[in-house]
Amino acid sequence: MNHTPASAPVRRGLRAVVLVAASAVAVALASFAPLTHADTREVVIGYQDMVVPWRYAQATGAVEKATGYKVTYRKLGSGADVIRALASGSIQLGEAGSSPIAAGLSQGVDLSLFWILDNINDAEALVARDGSGVTKLTDLKGKTIGLPFVSTSHFHTLVALQQAGVDPSTVKILNLRPPEVAAAWQRGNIDATYIWDPVLAKVKQNGKVLITSGEVAKESGKATFDGFVASRKFEQDNSGFMTGLVKVLAATDAQYRDHKTAWTADSKEVQAVAQASGAAAADVPASLALYAFPTAAEQASPTWLGGGKQSGAAKSLAATAAFLKTQGTIQNVLPDYSTGVNPRYAQQAAR
Repeated sequence: MNHTPASAPVRRGLRAVVLVAASAVAVALASFAPLTHADTREVVIGYQDMVVPWRYAQATGAVEKATGYKVTYRKLGSGADVIRALASGSIQLGEAGSSPIAAGLSQGVDLSLFWILDNINDAEALVARDGSGVTKLTDLKGKTIGLPFVSTSHFHTLVALQQAGVDPSTVKILNLRPPEVAAAWQRGNIDATYIWDPVLAKVKQNGKVLITSGEVAKESGKATFDGFVASRKFEQDNSGFMTGLVKVLAATDAQYRDHKTAWTADSKEVQAVAQASGAAAADVPASLALYAFPTAAEQASPTWLGGGKQSGAAKSLAATAAFLKTQGTIQNVLPDYSTGVNPRYAQQAAR
């Protein structure tokens, strides 16, 4: 999934709550010296059901070990839910697609994109249900599509329809979270969905892939990604935690990239990813292969987070926001989306 983003959107979320004597943990882990003072540190991370290597780090407590923070993870249904939780202060960090991130920044949410979880590539696809009478994009006129609104898949659905010459207003698009998509698909209530794994793997079993996000990006120049975002205040007040978290993210992605063949259905890594995401372990290796996971050096470069207004992420968010405004999803487009992009931690991890 390593195509350079020319423009894009976003999705997803997660939660962490932490009540820990942080200095106690730090001292105990580092030197086993007696405790002299305790400092309570909390963090809530919102995550979604995407199938990504970092789920393994979640399951093994790697962030807690690296930072001395006790972390609680909160599973959320969509990127829009993640951005709302971040804005309300109920989470401090979360996963979201480029579309919800662009929408959040446009609406004044004080967030910072500090890591690219994945280049979506072929990990999201528009699938028509067998028996729906849909075999190509132009057949979607008058049909019903279920997907999460303001998600990367929503963005790419509209792009794909327009590229195919189909007026989106002639298609009934329902706002459904992934579990609701799966239920509606099973009942036969929707003709198609644009979704990601683990639901994508399920609908492919009795559906036809019409187009993937990788193909939409190649045809339109509008790529999509999933990102890790933080409350700017939390990020500024907890730079040590942020540094440790990003090192864990970079290391876990590298472990997968360098040892893909070891991530088999019965491996501890894949078992952990399956448990956290809700995917079947047998489906995880193929699901992971649909994404691309940029290295820390790639993330720090202008391809993704580096380069200010000309960074891939900033340009992607700007293009996504402009598109969302045409759809009436947001009212405002910022002059510069690099104000919500922070390459600092990726640059540190790349050293």
